[in-house]
Amino acid sequence: MKAIAARLPTWARVPLKRSRDFVRAFPYRGTDRFCPVCGRSSSRFRSFGVIPREDAMCIHCGSLERHRLLWLYLSRRTDLFDGRPKTILHVAPERCLEPALRQRLGEGYVTADLLNPNAMVRMDITDIEYPDQSFDVIYCSHVLEHVQDDGKAMREFCRVLKADGWAILLVPITSEVTIEDPAITEPEDRERVFGQWDHVRRYGPDYADRLRDAGFSVEVLTVDDVAEADEVSPMALTPAAGEIYVCTVQDVRSELDTASSLRASEGCQAVARSAE
Repeated sequence: MKAIAARLPTWARVPLKRSRDFVRAFPYRGTDRFCPVCGRSSSRFRSFGVIPREDAMCIHCGSLERHRLLWLYLSRRTDLFDGRPKTILHVAPERCLEPALRQRLGEGYVTADLLNPNAMVRMDITDIEYPDQSFDVIYCSHVLEHVQDDGKAMREFCRVLKADGWAILLVPITSEVTIEDPAITEPEDRERVFGQWDHVRRYGPDYADRLRDAGFSVEVLTVDDVAEADEVSPMALTPAAGEIYVCTVQDVRSELDTASSLRASEGCQAVARSAE
């Protein structure tokens, strides 16, 4: 390729890496698919997955269905990109999202991971070394299914989230109810039961209840809640996009007041009955 490039006129030469990118992307030329994360088009997306899903991964930035749905939500339904200073914790940062988020969010953007040396902070999410109410926004995707004590991790996220902040905590929902067994430790057994050797459970729709038990109020959004009908096919927002779990800190005082009011009401009724 270098020899060919050397024979081209100066105006026609492109850097070698860009040439390779062009050759790799050439079969995907077209505009039938659009990725909102990188803003680029292609004829289709690449296949992806242990059991390959067709039309899944953006050829330009590597986003998957869930990343494209998330980006639509962040852009349309939140104030994340309004330019005001915020502190954002991004756990296990994805390559397709980190550069775009870092560019838009600036100094308040913090990446964290237990094993990835490229993350800004080394973090065990079951023991987060930040004070209470440290972050305006927390984003953690497809991590909790790897964590033995996911309840503790959820409570830690709730602790470090500001009272008026919000978190998006995503997991794959692959079962009718959550299945877990700490006695299953062998990689082959985990792959057979949980679908992947490093997973310790399969989550079901009751995942939202686990978040509530950790102190969150939870709103569950689907593709229909975020994307327009004519965007679903171009962005390949298939069922693999999953749901978005939007978490805010429960208003404990309000709940206590409600419980106190109910007890007071029940007491008044009891007094009234005894007076009859």
